[in-house]
Amino acid sequence: MGETTEESGGGSAVDQVVAQIRELIDTDGLTVGDKLPTERELCERFEISRNTVREAMRMLKAYGIVDVRPKVGATIIDQRINRALDIFSFNVGEVSRRTFMDIQGFRELIETGSALAIFAATKAEDLAELRALNRKMVQARSIVEASEFDFQFHVKLISLTGNQSILDIYGIMKPVILRIMQHGKTRRIIEGETFQEHEAVLKAVEASDHLAYQYLMRTHLSQGLTSFPDPVDSKG
Repeated sequence: MGETTEESGGGSAVDQVVAQIRELIDTDGLTVGDKLPTERELCERFEISRNTVREAMRMLKAYGIVDVRPKVGATIIDQRINRALDIFSFNVGEVSRRTFMDIQGFRELIETGSALAIFAATKAEDLAELRALNRKMVQARSIVEASEFDFQFHVKLISLTGNQSILDIYGIMKPVILRIMQHGKTRRIIEGETFQEHEAVLKAVEASDHLAYQYLMRTHLSQGLTSFPDPVDSKG
């Protein structure tokens, strides 16, 4: 049962706990610097397993809402993210085909359009860092954790442009990008297709092959579309 939840990218149980914790933050008037209840308290309050709480906390940490430290627990680090979560995460619920196409289409414009700037700035140490992130993605303990390294891979790539505004936008969009990265993913897909697609993109960067890079990145960003059902034919 637990394996099924993980393979589906966190599953409804984790999503529900994340929503409940957010509601708890609002209801209790918690703000930056305040601590959330302990794992045990959350388990008792929501009548859920400790594994589910930990996975929810991992997601909240990835979204930039809390900082989780051993013997300290979870501390709220940024209340401004609530507005972004309203727009890009919780109100999205289950990511739709249209949301996927809109977000990935935007990312395609940015990540393929930045090719020449990325080529000009990339050094050997940058490629080594990108490959290290790709390996960490494969070695991650869960789909949620793997999506965080997947996100870091793409952010590192576009950070080479030196454009802070793009990075700020990606920071705001992070919750929904993570949802998209998790949608329909299994460990087999991450270890196979996603890893290999990242590696192919890096080889194109090494070769400064503009056409190959654009094709590979475009293909990579559209890959997950197959996990969404085709639109219903209105003609029946």
